[in-house]
Amino acid sequence: MDAERISIAETCLTAAHEGSLSFPEIVGRLIAAGFEGYTVDYRRNEQTYYLPDGDSVQLAMPAHDGPICADFDANEIERLVRWAQSGAAEYSYHDFSRQAQAAGCAGYLVSFLGRRVVYFGRTAETHVELFPR
Repeated sequence: MDAERISIAETCLTAAHEGSLSFPEIVGRLIAAGFEGYTVDYRRNEQTYYLPDGDSVQLAMPAHDGPICADFDANEIERLVRWAQSGAAEYSYHDFSRQAQAAGCAGYLVSFLGRRVVYFGRTAETHVELFPR
């Protein structure tokens, strides 16, 4: 993968953790750079960004506190997504991630092509969120 795309992915990852860009802004930048999606893996503290040609880049994420619960709570994941979408002043990606892990979320796949996010647990249970229109 070329250095410019890697830099864009790194900038978006940092911005998510710092709260300097919203999810729609991050998605827009990644799409404009040609990415088709990415995966967040809380177990490995990594994000992988994918191009349509099969190329990808893995980036380390800041470690998140606490274990990933064995039980997947789709209702809690949905509540957390609504919190993230609300624009609430107290929202942070760090808190979202910590609470998602406590709700059994091992990671999630963001598909720009499918306009959805698939949250998954350690048991491969899932919760699907479509991008808002």
